[in-house]
Amino acid sequence: MKQLMFHDDPPFWFETLRNLGLAAYGGSDVGEVIATASRVTPGDYDSWHDAWLSTAERLEAEARGSHPVSARDGLLRASSYYRAAEFFLHGHPEDPRIDHAYERGVPCFRDAIAHFPGVTPVEIPYEDIVLHGYFCRAAGEGPRPAVVMHNGFDGAAEELHFSGALGGQERGYHVLTFDGPGQPAAIHRDGAAFRPDWENVVGPVLDFLTQDPGVDPARTALLGVSLGGYLAPRAAAYEPRLAAVVSLDGVFDAVSALTAHLPLPHEEAVRRAAAEHGEELDRLIADARARSPILRWAFDHGRYVTRTSNDREFLAEYARYSFEDGSAGKITCPVLVCEATDDLFCSTAEESDPRKLYRHLTAPKTLLSFTEEEGGDAHCHPGALRLAVARIFDWLDDTIRPVSRHAERSAAAPVCGRRSRARAAAHANPPHIIPGGRDRPKTKEAPWPSAQNARTPCATEKPSWLPPTPFSRPAAAPTACRWTTSRRPRVWARAPSSAASATAPA
Repeated sequence: MKQLMFHDDPPFWFETLRNLGLAAYGGSDVGEVIATASRVTPGDYDSWHDAWLSTAERLEAEARGSHPVSARDGLLRASSYYRAAEFFLHGHPEDPRIDHAYERGVPCFRDAIAHFPGVTPVEIPYEDIVLHGYFCRAAGEGPRPAVVMHNGFDGAAEELHFSGALGGQERGYHVLTFDGPGQPAAIHRDGAAFRPDWENVVGPVLDFLTQDPGVDPARTALLGVSLGGYLAPRAAAYEPRLAAVVSLDGVFDAVSALTAHLPLPHEEAVRRAAAEHGEELDRLIADARARSPILRWAFDHGRYVTRTSNDREFLAEYARYSFEDGSAGKITCPVLVCEATDDLFCSTAEESDPRKLYRHLTAPKTLLSFTEEEGGDAHCHPGALRLAVARIFDWLDDTIRPVSRHAERSAAAPVCGRRSRARAAAHANPPHIIPGGRDRPKTKEAPWPSAQNARTPCATEKPSWLPPTPFSRPAAAPTACRWTTSRRPRVWARAPSSAASATAPA
């Protein structure tokens, strides 16, 4: 997507776009974001903080005196702007402005979600602390599929409300979001730093989730955003209870995003970072920081979330977040790997990280690209948030949803007539999934089990098995659904039932 503001400061532009994207589900307002960003001096972290804090405080004050719906909407947006205000300050962890903005933003969010049906804060036991998050319960009765969502290097559980939790809830999924070690709640409340062995985080979360009788433990998926694109697949490699995993966007070797900016081969930079002394590497990192706003922020924030004392120590720690150990091959559940075609944070000199992760997977896998013409080419697709949510949950529908749709159907309105018979026929002769990709020829692989490929009605056809939610509009008359084979990565096409399923090559 064309950089419309902060032309010499890519991180400031990306964070502006990120906040613009939250408008899709009520986490921001376009005019508020643009007006706030227009008051920011490029490259000036203090200016960024002051502009966003001012907007957040003004909006919160107005919302606190408003009627219930207006208050809810205003507080949701204020929570996003408080989060934005402290985003670039983490190079100095002692700065009181960090905790001030955080402690203002989270209460705004929690006061707002009190007005959303089925959305409640949760505390998940983890070692000697608790992990803070939110549970979005889908409407209806009977066991439901569930999605566990977590963010990555710098995102919060509150942000996931707008980038997947609401979208999943209205599609009939229970959604559990949480902040793990290294993420905002754990850092602010307990000082718990990141760890690469994320299966030891996801395990207690699944223990907590599956205690709920409304959750179908056989249909539970994990979705990780940004660095979560490494953490979630890593957990899936050692957590057999997961039915599917989504890597948004795929990360194979996290530290490569940093070493790509250094005048050293990747392996040499990692080796020097692990050494006891490294004055020359310290100098190279300092020079690279001075040239790159991306590195300046990444090293500052990286020290903050890993609790490392200097940039070289953080580089060595970050090198542990890699699938070079072969663990990607241990994943057995289906995997969706997403990629942005113009990712600000990933090196694409040879092979992008999402494609490298995809290539190393041996489980059933799908690679999904988002492009500039869709507005989704930026890291984690903030410019096409609704499109990303739609595609991801459509994939989950095709992958884990069909296993027990009859049970869901029986808990909702009865199904009868021609549409019921047509759906039964579709289950008996399921289509195969063809991931999109304009630059990738399609090759044949063994088909997945048929239960994973059962067709879901398209977006214009209201599925009668999907229970009503507080966000649903009255069902419109069904329209024709046309499945086409397209070279664009915007759709999955329907192949003849006799063909083997095809996937995009690495």
